[in-house]
Amino acid sequence: MIKISMIAFFILFPALVMYLCDRYAFLDKLGAVVICYIVGGIIGNTGILPGDFFKIQDTFLTLTIPVALPLLFFSLDIRGWFRLAGKTMISFFSSIAAVILSTTIAFLIFHESIGNESWKVSGMLIGCYTGGTPNLAAIGTALRMDPTIYLAVHTSDVVVGALYIFMLISFMQRLLLKVLPPFKFAGNSDAESGNEGFMTSFRGITKEDILPLLGAFALAVLIFAVGGGLTLIVPKEISMVVAILTITTLGVIFSFVPTVRKVRMTFQLGYFIILIFSLVVSSMADLSKLINTAPAMIGYVSIAVFGTAIIHLIFSMIFRVDADTHIITSTGLVFSPPFVPMVAAALKNKEVVVSGVLTGILGWVVGNYLGISIAYALKNFFM
Repeated sequence: MIKISMIAFFILFPALVMYLCDRYAFLDKLGAVVICYIVGGIIGNTGILPGDFFKIQDTFLTLTIPVALPLLFFSLDIRGWFRLAGKTMISFFSSIAAVILSTTIAFLIFHESIGNESWKVSGMLIGCYTGGTPNLAAIGTALRMDPTIYLAVHTSDVVVGALYIFMLISFMQRLLLKVLPPFKFAGNSDAESGNEGFMTSFRGITKEDILPLLGAFALAVLIFAVGGGLTLIVPKEISMVVAILTITTLGVIFSFVPTVRKVRMTFQLGYFIILIFSLVVSSMADLSKLINTAPAMIGYVSIAVFGTAIIHLIFSMIFRVDADTHIITSTGLVFSPPFVPMVAAALKNKEVVVSGVLTGILGWVVGNYLGISIAYALKNFFM
């Protein structure tokens, strides 16, 4: 009975959190993912869970990310990214180069103190800072990251990321205008429309949405089955990597199918499943080990975040990227598209929303490939 109750809790609590974050602004500022991590950590370290519950938790981890990824990709208009202005593309590629360089530097400094999982940490951070939490979770799953280390990475990312996002929405624009040119407005009143489809609540869902959404979910499960099937025919040590990259690729391919892309609420459903993953993975972490790991991990993540910011700024100064485009590109990549409208509002610039969202979208797409590739490169060269 306890097991059934806990399974139900792991599924229903994220839905409640989504509802509460949508209703109460102060909870939304804290973030649904953070709330799920806190609650999961409490549950996992207070003896509530049965001793043999690990197998059920592990099953959740195996199923959630591979099913969530296609749902996150289905609604994306990948073609839209190619309509971005040249400076935005320059800023995008500059930020990608910056995150690879800074994360590699962080790895070289901290890999001995972090230990054998350090190369995986770099891969996760590269994925995270080119696509957000979904990529961090996907790469952690693909590389079979230890749950405690995973939680240390995400906790450090929350702490450091909170500081960086505060800088972006407060004084960063004024500071960068001293070294970067101002944004040239084109008067596009529809720029904010790039936010459509990237909400993190089910507000506005109708009965007519249910059946297509169930069809999209079934397609995501089918994609998961294809990726999972490949694990049976490839070497075990690369099986999860092959599965995640296959699922990512198929999810992107189906985003080009208009019937699939137009299904409403697929992103929200994928986000909901990500919250289930967050709740479960945090419930598996040993907080006593987390405390010992956290200081070094904070340093690791700080160099990755602020090193990326500095290197990205140098590139923007060289190529004369305007301040608003620089900030919104960094937001889309480091924090993912849902944060773009908030930062754009702080910049008082609606026209950069589309650029930020579409840049973040491409980051989602390439993040898994980059993160996994660089992680294995670091392992082969330095471990």
